[in-house]
Amino acid sequence: MSITAVRAYLARFGLDSKVLEFPVSSATVELAAEAAGVIPARIAKSLSFKVDGEAILIVTAGDAKVDNAKFKAAFHTKAKMLTPDEVTEMIGHAIGGVCPFGIKEGVKVYLDESMKRFDSVFPAAGSSNSAIELTCDQLEQVAQNHGDREQQHGFGDGAFCQISIHYAPPGCRISCVFWKKLFDRVLTGHRTTPELPAEAVC
Repeated sequence: MSITAVRAYLARFGLDSKVLEFPVSSATVELAAEAAGVIPARIAKSLSFKVDGEAILIVTAGDAKVDNAKFKAAFHTKAKMLTPDEVTEMIGHAIGGVCPFGIKEGVKVYLDESMKRFDSVFPAAGSSNSAIELTCDQLEQVAQNHGDREQQHGFGDGAFCQISIHYAPPGCRISCVFWKKLFDRVLTGHRTTPELPAEAVC
């Protein structure tokens, strides 16, 4: 797989022309942010894990980290990332260009709530010097093997999940109670967001 495969996949949605190719590396969150001229948090990083012998992708904001406890609750196993060789073999892209487009069939994609703070985010596009700017709605629409996962691992069909560690944006403090309620609702398939508790401050 490559940026060519990603362009071909995105062409189905009329988005292939939005792919950006940089004259410099965008292989890490920091490098991608510098190349795209945005803050690192707006880089949508795709993390590769192995669950029941199969590869999955969890796409989060650039400043978010997968919460091991939430991962285990959702997938009933410890978080185990793929090796670089496994990423290429099982996902279809090499490290530095991994994205939820143009990937191998059967690789399930989970989109994390941490990205929904932003009007748009920048996932990679199949190479170590590329990206594409997408709204979260567009990302949800085009992420491969995402919208057809009805009740996969307890997540509602097509729903964003909240599996990252606390990532509150600058100047915003949201209680752990709220995020626990939100995550519980996602795990049970509910699509609505609970009301912010009184103690949440934004």
